[in-house]
Amino acid sequence: MTPLIRNIGGNKAIGMEKNVTIIGAGLVGSLWAVYLSRAGYKVTIYERRSDIRKAEISAGKSINLALSVRGWKALDAVGVGDDVREIAIPMYGRVMHDLEGELTHQAYGKEGQAIYSVSRGNINAKMMDIAEKKGNSTIHYNHECHRVDFEKSISFIRNTITGEEIEIKSDLIFASDGAFSAIRYNSMQKLPRFNYSQRFIEDGYREILLPANEDGSYKMDKNALHIWPRGRFMMIALANEDGSFTCTLFMPHENHKYAFDKLNSKDDVDQFFKEVFPDFYKMMPNVGEAWEDHPLSSLAIIRCFPWTHGKVALMGDSAHATVPFYGQGMNSGFEDCTVLNDLMIKHDENWDNVFKEYNETRKRDGDALQDLSLDNYYEMRDHVADESFLLRKKIEAKYTKLYPNKWLPLYSQVTFSNIPYHVAYNQGKIQDSIMEEVMNTENIDQNWDSEEIMAKMAEKSKSFNFEL
Repeated sequence: MTPLIRNIGGNKAIGMEKNVTIIGAGLVGSLWAVYLSRAGYKVTIYERRSDIRKAEISAGKSINLALSVRGWKALDAVGVGDDVREIAIPMYGRVMHDLEGELTHQAYGKEGQAIYSVSRGNINAKMMDIAEKKGNSTIHYNHECHRVDFEKSISFIRNTITGEEIEIKSDLIFASDGAFSAIRYNSMQKLPRFNYSQRFIEDGYREILLPANEDGSYKMDKNALHIWPRGRFMMIALANEDGSFTCTLFMPHENHKYAFDKLNSKDDVDQFFKEVFPDFYKMMPNVGEAWEDHPLSSLAIIRCFPWTHGKVALMGDSAHATVPFYGQGMNSGFEDCTVLNDLMIKHDENWDNVFKEYNETRKRDGDALQDLSLDNYYEMRDHVADESFLLRKKIEAKYTKLYPNKWLPLYSQVTFSNIPYHVAYNQGKIQDSIMEEVMNTENIDQNWDSEEIMAKMAEKSKSFNFEL
């Protein structure tokens, strides 16, 4: 049967309403709808999935997200930050769990600084509410955009329930349809000179939901990011509002003593957790029974360029999907909104100029974040419990407190500032070389907080100037 075809929209005339189509009602698409609405655009969003707000949302449905300064800046700029704070749990530092169950605490940044745990399902539902109520946007669910016409600015959309085909004419099209974006795959990648690469890292992940105590209380400190570093693999845990923790195990798929392909039964899982995460096993002795509650998933880094063509632009994971180890995927997507909004104002809504500068400036930040995220994975799984690593962090913390404009640790540059990712990445490399020299100082473990060490760092960083 030939599907029905409808034509919606038309050519814009002077003084008529400006129409924008957003593909994907996820976090970035929903927030960008608010920005565009505030700028006077009529926004319509098409979402492939059904409305998740009408189904029960599991707190542990997917890797929890961490909101930090860049994300809050984007949310607060359009007055929706407090809506999200209602479902966010502050985490003031890391807690490392060793093989004996001993805990090591490491604060984030300055006293009082925190990143915020949010369940992906809960924040996605919240952002959809925000898009509709504060962004005056219409969201059509079960509508899949399978391609666009760049020249005519038309989105070709299929109702996944009825099969009806719809052609949507609009002034601008923004694709925020995720790492495996249909717009990028079916349209952008067909363009000449479009560069694209996809890299799956060798490790996958599986989630485990650690339930609350019978009285609803938390089994661990809720205001911390919990890490079980084990050299070649690790597990993390972030708190949910209901007293549970979403725990995520990152581990090789195969070809290692500890790999997912070795865990083929309840007994295999139980023995594994008893051996490598004994304190967790005490909290959840039925972990083997819960193992199949969540699927084994893969992790990919996706790079492409250019991010725009004609009146179409990629945003968020569609443009720069990364691995989750810096907790910046959502924050960088939200920052895309900040950047595009600033450029929209700068260029007085000349979108040709907006998209040109968006490509020129934002791409390097996307690449830098991907490098930062992968580097941080190795740090989290291999080094966070290492005595030398912890000593280095103590030295950096003391020097930062003494001379805050002369030193800002890389993690703080990325997480607690709006310094462009590529600038932070390059600055971090310079700081790494300085710290390597400092850590090689004789008796550093005894003299780490001496005036001599502080003077050495002052000499090496005299040209630095962090103005936050």
